[in-house]
Amino acid sequence: MTPKRPTAPSRRAVLFAAALAAGLTAAPRAAAAPDPPADPYDALRRRWLELALGTGYDPAAEPYASRLAETGARARAYRAAMAPTPTSLWPGHPFDPPAGITFAYGRLWTMTEAYVQEGTGSTGDPGLLADLLRGLDHLSATVYHPATARYGNWWEWQIGSPRLLMDITAALYDHLGADRVAAACAAVDHFVPDTMLGDYSGTSTGANRVDLCRSVALRGILGRNPAKIALARDALSPVFPYVTEGDGLYADGSFVQHTWIAYSGTYGQVMLDGLGRLFTLLAGSAWEVTDPARQIVLDSVERAYAPLIHDGLVMDVVNGRAISRGHLQGDDLHVMRGDHFHGRQLVAAVAVLAGGASDAERKRWHARIKGWIERDTVTPILTAPEFRAADLARLHAIAGAPGEAAPEPAGHHLFAAMDRAVHRRPAFTAGLAMASDRIAHYECGNGENPRGWHTGAGMLTWWANGTRSDQYTDWFWPTVDWYRLPGTTVSTRRLPDRAGGEWGEPKPDVRWVGGTTDGAYAAVGQDLKGLGSTLRARKSWFFLDDAVVCLGAGITCADGVPVETVVDNRNLGEGGTQALVHGGRWAHLEGHGGWIVPEGELRTLREDRTGAWSDINATSTTERRTRRWQTLWLDHGTDPSDAGYVYTVMPGASRAAVARRAADRRWLRVLANDRTRQAVAVPCLGLTAANFWQAGTAGPLTATAGASALVRRTGRSATLCVSEPPRTGQPLEIVWDHPVRAVSRADETVEVLETGRRLRLRVTPGVVCTTHECEVILS
Repeated sequence: MTPKRPTAPSRRAVLFAAALAAGLTAAPRAAAAPDPPADPYDALRRRWLELALGTGYDPAAEPYASRLAETGARARAYRAAMAPTPTSLWPGHPFDPPAGITFAYGRLWTMTEAYVQEGTGSTGDPGLLADLLRGLDHLSATVYHPATARYGNWWEWQIGSPRLLMDITAALYDHLGADRVAAACAAVDHFVPDTMLGDYSGTSTGANRVDLCRSVALRGILGRNPAKIALARDALSPVFPYVTEGDGLYADGSFVQHTWIAYSGTYGQVMLDGLGRLFTLLAGSAWEVTDPARQIVLDSVERAYAPLIHDGLVMDVVNGRAISRGHLQGDDLHVMRGDHFHGRQLVAAVAVLAGGASDAERKRWHARIKGWIERDTVTPILTAPEFRAADLARLHAIAGAPGEAAPEPAGHHLFAAMDRAVHRRPAFTAGLAMASDRIAHYECGNGENPRGWHTGAGMLTWWANGTRSDQYTDWFWPTVDWYRLPGTTVSTRRLPDRAGGEWGEPKPDVRWVGGTTDGAYAAVGQDLKGLGSTLRARKSWFFLDDAVVCLGAGITCADGVPVETVVDNRNLGEGGTQALVHGGRWAHLEGHGGWIVPEGELRTLREDRTGAWSDINATSTTERRTRRWQTLWLDHGTDPSDAGYVYTVMPGASRAAVARRAADRRWLRVLANDRTRQAVAVPCLGLTAANFWQAGTAGPLTATAGASALVRRTGRSATLCVSEPPRTGQPLEIVWDHPVRAVSRADETVEVLETGRRLRLRVTPGVVCTTHECEVILS
């Protein structure tokens, strides 16, 4: 087969492609002879390439010029090293698992980008095209064809490789000829059969389903098969509705993948990006996505994703096993894959989805994106090394457009369906990770994250607003003591790698995990059962204005080793010298914040720890780095019985503020702290909050069953918030022993049984941990 002689794409051609993709026509050749309508398949193919390769930017201007030049340099290096054999396309990278085929297609895609984009130094290079075709033919002949039975990791065959193959085929369509296009389509038909988009189950759910639909939609466009495009569009519909179990989006903003893992930051990002591309691709065509439930996805930007982004990062509490990736072997971009990397990917996905949103939504999202861009000083988003020209162009266009940047919003977000909570106040932002019989302690698999054992044991991560947000970015995971994660209560019993099993298998058989919130403050609790341990504990967090009050009770263990509660473990960076001042009942760390510990001995340790990403991820680099750590913990002793703790975290607070708060015995009253109930009152905030592990009374609050309750007084009114974290669905009664004149508003699930000298309510909670509210006028 002799390919057509390549020519370099011109500026005019790019503009024409944009017009065609938008459904317009080129200038008429003659007044009396209008152009025929654009071919719909070719128009969609060009639109897809605009999404993938970018449009509207000057390839000679920065940051595009250097980025395109880097693409060209990598492509030429790949071309020079390519040496096809029956089992590989590049030496040292066999087709065997975990992802050797996808690796090969990834390099071919970089070579494709260099060939079709201007400014790469290899634009329209006939030799590059010839080697590209040679590589495609080799993969098609040796491994990725309908006669091959897939083996190893299913993802490589059904998502990673077909996604790249379709992108390459779309970009080189005019140079491939009918036989190569047909072969590519046949391979996708074989590895992603129509049945994969039938039942919404197994590996064809959530973000995975969107990826499958992406490949099938492109296969339909490139193969001019309208039924395939329609199949891909219709197969998206099961992704849209809220779910009540398993994979997908929940009404409270949670996103779960792999059935038991909180995954908004990685799989959720993939889903958002994929849907944004497909919504934009098919808009205005015969296959437009018109399912009204697509609005749930659009609403999720502000309900499910934005609360998890802080200064451009996405919190590691929703990044699953991806926290272990760091520097990957063979990564020619030398990109650190941490919370800021995942955050940038999510910000870029929101920018893509904005193309399919309403004008009002797009305006709000662009303001949020501007704010994230301005506040990310760790790895500036507009020059992020992993972004290609397309994402850079979209983000620069948003940053440069008129309009104000949105600040970080204040408020509490309880993601009860994925056992996560996010607290945002003017002084700080915090994220909490827990585990239950719904959400695993951690996920490991494919050689990734084998020591994430205790990341769901009440890990509390936080950032002082206005400070550099690299606390968990700067080699945190390879150098941290995995038995001393911040906020956790753990048995120090040594665990083997992958303890409990892979792919979310290690789940504790406990139900009471969750809490209640009025949108500003919250009471959150976890019935903790240790992984590979006899440890049991009751942990509560009361999220307030400038602090988090942490209570522990019922701490019991018979492992024959010490049990610790890690008040905090701060990464001081390389050779950090920040001063720690220990004031007896309190401690303060320069540049971070402080802790108040009214009971027990606060122990401290400053140490240098060295590690490599390869220690926790089989595909990462072996480079070793050292970071200095400041650890603060409470030692409950060996085999404790019914031990407890009380401490307060004050992120970003000054030394003087921490000392004043520690000396103020009236600021906080601990109303109860045992294995049946935990409760606090903060008079200056008008706040009383309690977690009832069973029926009981704490201060002025009484519950007839396990519940979480929060009362907040404001002047002559008050709001009572109640939830039922055990999720039995059975009605329960709550009593607030305080004079109430009348009820001004109550949710439909709340029945008022008594007012006057006290307030008595019956709450019918349902089977999800939802907050039920009642507003009252005080006597």
